[in-house]
Amino acid sequence: MDDLNGAEWSRRRFMTAIAAGVAGGAMISASEAQAQSPNRPMGADEAIRELKEGNERFVSGKMTSFAHDLKVLKDGTVEKQEPFAAILSCADSRVPVELVFDQSIGHLFVARVAGNMITPEITGSLEYGVAVLGIKAILILGHAKCGAVSAAMKGQEVPGQISALYQYMMPAIKDSHNDVADAVKANARFQAQLLRESSTVIAKAMKDDGVKVISGYYDLATGRVVML
Repeated sequence: MDDLNGAEWSRRRFMTAIAAGVAGGAMISASEAQAQSPNRPMGADEAIRELKEGNERFVSGKMTSFAHDLKVLKDGTVEKQEPFAAILSCADSRVPVELVFDQSIGHLFVARVAGNMITPEITGSLEYGVAVLGIKAILILGHAKCGAVSAAMKGQEVPGQISALYQYMMPAIKDSHNDVADAVKANARFQAQLLRESSTVIAKAMKDDGVKVISGYYDLATGRVVML
């Protein structure tokens, strides 16, 4: 353990836990999850299409998810979860992920952090979604007027540990020329690529199971999500 850094040690513990769970029968395969939930999207393209169609319902004001919530709860989400997609979004309160995609309880596996950044903890969470829950699509979602991206671009002194966020975004936004919208989109693309390349679990799932990692941009004014 002495020759491992903290992130690598955490990753190994995570993978050991997965292996133990599989050996003990505690985890289900993606095919088993699908068998339990026949309406769950089968693959990455289907999952991404459902996100797009849900966002269209949100934009047009024809949402259906609210009517499903109580039924979904009664049907057993207390004991299990079978989300069809994972979303990494900013912590901004103006980005209500389930509403944006018109999805109900248990449909999306959502991770949130200011600046929608890939960190070891976020990576571990998304790996869980893929390896354990059988998720086929991961969306890294940036949004208009992102305060975290704006603050990182300015590089000004800020209180507490807020500046610790900057390091995760700077590689993506350093050439943004003070255009916040472009910087947000560049950051979403960068974080998606970073996840594809840094996670051996997700890289293997992309190769073997057709998992897709994509990026998107949410417009606060229109409510529309554009896939990048």
